[in-house]
Amino acid sequence: MGIHYDYKSTRGAKAMEKQAKRERKLAERRAKKAAKDGLTKPKEESKMHDISKTITLEDLTNPEKDK
Repeated sequence: MGIHYDYKSTRGAKAMEKQAKRERKLAERRAKKAAKDGLTKPKEESKMHDISKTITLEDLTNPEKDK
């Protein structure tokens, strides 16, 4: 009967411990993913197309053209 007697008095504390453990694991996963993305993918600066120039098919499809 000791197990049942303890259950209600400790379930709040156990629930808080589980939630903290879940949040800690999630934070670790996010940090690991951010570190992995940061090392493999350097941020690239995207250059905008000149607004006054008309966009042509060659502008979109030519892989040799510098952007």
